[in-house]
This record gives sequence, C-alpha cells and structure tokens, in this order.
Amino acid sequence: MMNRQGRPSQPEKNAPNKGIQTSTGNYGLDIEEPLSYELGNIHTSGVDLPSCGEFESSLGGLERNSDIGIAGLSEPEVLRHYTRLSRKNYAIDMGLYPLGSCTMKHNPRLNEKMARLAGFADIHPLQPQSTVQGALQVMDTLSHWLKELTGMPAVSMSPKAGAHGELCGLMAIRAAHEAAGNPREYVLVPESAHGTNPATATLCGYKVKTIPAEADGRVHAALLKEYLDENCAAIMLTNPNTCGLFEREIIEIADAVHEVGALFYCDGANFNAIMGRVRPGDLGIDAMHLNLHKTFSTPHGGGGPGSGPVVFSERVAPYMPVPLLENDADLALVEGMDVPNSIGRLTAFHGQMGMFTRALTYMLSHGADGLKQASDDAVLSANYIMASLQDVMSVSFEGPCMHEVLFDDRFLKDRGVSTLDFAKAMIDEGFHPMTMYFPLVVHGAMLIEPTESESKASLDQFITSLRSLAEATKQDDVTRFTGAPHFAPLQRLDETAAARSPILKWTPKAE
Repeated sequence: MMNRQGRPSQPEKNAPNKGIQTSTGNYGLDIEEPLSYELGNIHTSGVDLPSCGEFESSLGGLERNSDIGIAGLSEPEVLRHYTRLSRKNYAIDMGLYPLGSCTMKHNPRLNEKMARLAGFADIHPLQPQSTVQGALQVMDTLSHWLKELTGMPAVSMSPKAGAHGELCGLMAIRAAHEAAGNPREYVLVPESAHGTNPATATLCGYKVKTIPAEADGRVHAALLKEYLDENCAAIMLTNPNTCGLFEREIIEIADAVHEVGALFYCDGANFNAIMGRVRPGDLGIDAMHLNLHKTFSTPHGGGGPGSGPVVFSERVAPYMPVPLLENDADLALVEGMDVPNSIGRLTAFHGQMGMFTRALTYMLSHGADGLKQASDDAVLSANYIMASLQDVMSVSFEGPCMHEVLFDDRFLKDRGVSTLDFAKAMIDEGFHPMTMYFPLVVHGAMLIEPTESESKASLDQFITSLRSLAEATKQDDVTRFTGAPHFAPLQRLDETAAARSPILKWTPKAE
C-alpha cells in the first residue's frame, strides 16, 4: 500500500533507516546534509578578490586578530547546500499545515509582489516624513479597516507581534487605572489561555488569578463573578478560545468585569474565525491585539516577522503608545506633548512596513465579503475535519467548533501509542503534525487548524491519512508509531539527551 507520496505507508518490520527504494526511485534519505562550516575549508576562498593593499583602519583598535573561521565556498556550493536543506523541509507551499492556533494559511503571491515594490521595500525609518507619504497612506488605510473590522475607535500600529501587542494593551489598561488613582492588584486569565497572557500580566506588575475551565471548555460568567472584586484590573480572554470554541457568555462576562471597574483585554490570535462576522467592540472589549501575520496571511514561521496592532475602546485610547498617525493635509507621525496621557514610545520604529503592505493587499484583494468568507470557510473546514474523524479519534469538546478542532489521546488508551508517536507517524504520511500537548487543559491534546486555504480534496486527503493512522493504532505491532518517522531525512532524536546535553556550538575538528 502506497501513501500519497508514492512511499510505502508502513515500513517493513526492523527495516534499516536507509535510503528507501520506492516506485519513484531512491530517496537517499539517509544522507545528512553537513553544516556549511563542514563543506569547505577555512584556508581557501570560493571567490577571487584583489589584495586590499595598504589601508588605514577605522575600527579604533577593535580589528579581528584571528581567522574568522568561515569556510570559503563558491556560489554553486552555497546554492546547492541551501537547496538541499530546503528539500528536507515542510512548507505551506508543499501541503496542508495543520498547526492549531497558528493560522498557517496560504500567502498570496500578490502580497509579496506589493511588499517588494521599491517604494515600500527600500524606504528607511529615518527618512523625512515628506518622502514616505505613500507608506504612511498604507498605514492610515490599514488602520481604518482594522477599526472597521473590530468596531473599535482607535488603533496603535507600533507592536511588532502578538505578545508585544498584549504588552501594549495591558500597559495602556494599567495607565488608565493609575490615572483613576488605583492601579489595582490582579488580572484574571483562563487556564486554557496562551502562556503569553499570564507572562504579560506579570511583566506589567500584576498578580495572576487563574479561572478554571468548565466541562464544555469555556469560561462561564457565574464562575467568573466569584473571582471579581475592586482589586481586579482586567481579564485577558481569548475568543474564540484556545480550545477552538466561541465564548458564548462573553457579553455577560464583559458586563460583570466592567461592573467592578475592571477592563477587558481580548487576545485576538483567533480573529481569523470571526472576521466579518463579529465586531469585538460590540462585545464590550476594551483592548485587543490583532496578529496581522495570522489573520491577514503573511507567513510567520521561524519566529518572525510579526505585527500585532492593538485596537482600543474610548476609555483606554488616550493611553495608547506613540507615535500616532495624524491625517491632516499631510500624513504625519505625532508624539510627545501632543499625546499627554500616552504610555510613551513602545518600540524604536513604528510597526512592520512589509506586514502592513501584505495585510492591506490581502484586505483589498478580498473585499469585505471575501474576508467574511475566509472566516466562514475556516470554520467550515475545521468542522468538516471534526465530523469526519470523530468516530475514530476522540473530540475533546462537543461541537460545533470554530476555526480549529481539538482532539485528545483517549482513543489511544491502552494501545501503546502516545500523542507524540501519532504525530511522528503523520510525517511518514507526508503531513506536518498538528499542535501537540496544547492547550494544557486537555490531556494528550492534538489541535488542528486547517484554515480556509485548503480545498475539499486537500482536506479529504488529510482526513484519509488520519483515519488510516487511527485504525492502525489498534494493531498489535505499533513500531509504525513508536519508531516514526521512518522516511524522514532524520529519524526520531533522543529528546532526553537533547534537553539534558544540548550541543549549542559548532566546534571545528582538530587538524
């Protein structure tokens, strides 16, 4: 039996992990790509350069006095090295990327074309503002549509990522409380929240009180009210939440929070599920960050780049960071005495230009109806996966779900297969694993987010592979799982040794 890449769907028992001979040829997967340091020789150069001759150093005595230690490689050697590495990677351009809570959707090439226009890609943050009016116009237009989509009156474009946006929002909330004469003591955070939420609250000087999850995976207003008093500064709630569920009692929660004088921070990481359907401002939210690199398509693998604008209610808007974009006859970034209650400058420069350009391109190319359909299709895709797998895998919470579906490891009980084993076996099927062991409120969690980018044929292929794996866990021989991946360039690592004895530095061999 062959899987979708023409490889045997299950290796022979005790087969060596060598290059596998298949119907499409020898993959040579046992070949490990050397480091670039190991490919060449530090005593040779891949290019011919003329001698520098006599010159006067301007480094003030900080010149290097030893070899730099980088191998001298020619252009073909460098290109082949990185091309070989790229062939060992999985990417959104190769197939479905089911990481839950990450929204790894297709990034239209139009976005990249626009972001690379010279007027956007080549500008410098220290240029005179009169020379970057087009870039400021992009920021102004994007700001307008972010406010329209969220129903909020103000937005700060400065934050560089989601967690940075959280910090921005909570700093503004603290400033609002301090202006009222009482910064308050603690912030409420559901136990299913992203880990950045309690970290942000702590960084802002607050104690964190954790709200336990109810049996249906949601926060209930009745329980929340038991935690509320005049010492509460804010609640940090994700909606849809990290379990992939919409918080049904969010308006009642907002009313209860405001009744004690606290403020409502919403984690906007999952705005992709409600964009065009629900305006957070109508739900009683006071501040919310938006991950442009998730909702509006820019890829964000490898830790960046990111962008996390924060929208604010009227109560918190006076405390948002500077600079602010002012649109009179000319566009200008304004700060200092013009914004007297601001928390100040949050970052050296104002946001991420490439992210702004991609996000606005995505908005304009889709239109209001297209953005709404993107949310609708993301939710439809996740519910299709849930309905198609719920008879062979264990769904953590009764549906319908939102843009992601959460499974757990109950269906693996007594089968000798763990969540990690199951995820590793997905690699042999040609798929990147889903998010594992998160959220922590579910044992052995498997969080899947297909996004709106996938066709039904793509989803069916994914579902077929997972059904096959789920059925295979019932067999007596579980080496397909415990030894997986069998067909990847590298087999499973010794994770204990990697954690306890990591090798973090390349050391050249003695000659």
